[in-house]
Amino acid sequence: MSILSKGARSKRSSLKGALQPFTPLLLKWSGNGALKTLREAEPISLGLPLSGINLYSGFYINELIGRVLAQEVPMPGLFHDYLHALTELAQSNNPEPALRRFELSLLAAMGYGVDFLHCAGSGEMVDPEMTYRYREQKGFIASVRKDHLSFYGSELIAISERRFTTPDQLKSAKRFTRVALKPYLLGKPLKSRELFFKMFSKTRSILK
Repeated sequence: MSILSKGARSKRSSLKGALQPFTPLLLKWSGNGALKTLREAEPISLGLPLSGINLYSGFYINELIGRVLAQEVPMPGLFHDYLHALTELAQSNNPEPALRRFELSLLAAMGYGVDFLHCAGSGEMVDPEMTYRYREQKGFIASVRKDHLSFYGSELIAISERRFTTPDQLKSAKRFTRVALKPYLLGKPLKSRELFFKMFSKTRSILK
């Protein structure tokens, strides 16, 4: 939801120290319209120490949430996944596994259910050595065609388990989440990606 904090930047405001990025808060607000007014804010833990690439990865997660989720729909499970992703970013030198896991959790919370373990055509378990092609609203179907929508069965199993231990597994998970999230972004670029590319041109593959 959208909440306006009045006077939070003034020296006497009790909210000034609480309203920091990536700090879990307990909030009280008022108002019946689309824009609420913040009344109280209390940190429930210290802010997560994100910096460099991980900081911009956190901005990406925040923007993604704001772009694809409906207003004022409670998602406590996804909030837990969000906190887990931020914690993982604060503790890791490589943000990609955390980003891929959160993107998959976000899609699941939105009802974007995909069966990674069964062939949509035959219903059989995916074969790690076979190639499957993704078809929107249907799933993965065995195919000999190789393009950006094609995945090895071993890659689908890794995505299902949220297990990304190799660069190839991370790349395949990124390919899938980009395809799955694209319709929800309505063709509009993410500002966090643009900012990231300007700041980290040599490592721009992370959010690409």
